[in-house]
Amino acid sequence: MSRVGKKPVTVPSGVTATVEGQTVKMKGPKGQLQFVVHDDVDVKFENGSVSVSPRFETNRARALYGTARAQIANLVEGVTKGFEKKLEITGVGYRAAMQGKKLQLALGYSHDVLYDIPEGITITVPKPTEITVAGIDSQKVGQVAAEIREYRPPEPYKGKGVRYSDEFIFRKEGKKK
Repeated sequence: MSRVGKKPVTVPSGVTATVEGQTVKMKGPKGQLQFVVHDDVDVKFENGSVSVSPRFETNRARALYGTARAQIANLVEGVTKGFEKKLEITGVGYRAAMQGKKLQLALGYSHDVLYDIPEGITITVPKPTEITVAGIDSQKVGQVAAEIREYRPPEPYKGKGVRYSDEFIFRKEGKKK
């Protein structure tokens, strides 16, 4: 049984939460988000907190209600603080720059890669080798960061490529003479 799902999600001041059927809506200083909870999970809003519980005693319902609670907690964190992922670019001549509403990446290909920034996401490039992806939706921020990393994932021999700032790349030794 989930230990995470048993804890109610407290809604801080400045955030308004509404539960309509299976839809949980959060509105805060950074914006508005919503999440549709699975039918096997029961959602209640009472005493300034949102609580979830499994509707049935099935394995699927017990598995889903911890996930639903974590998603609702992410909604609260998103509308109050927001989410951020940092990417680092390693390699000679590898760099990033903003070009209007697009991210321009020079990653060792014969052409520059242009990435269209989706709605609700802000990308900043403080240095040519650093990219910061920020937004209020945790899933969207992670997806955009993963798509940028996918253009040139880090390779194990020299460590060249795009990686998360907290990611460890296991290095291989290479050929011996």
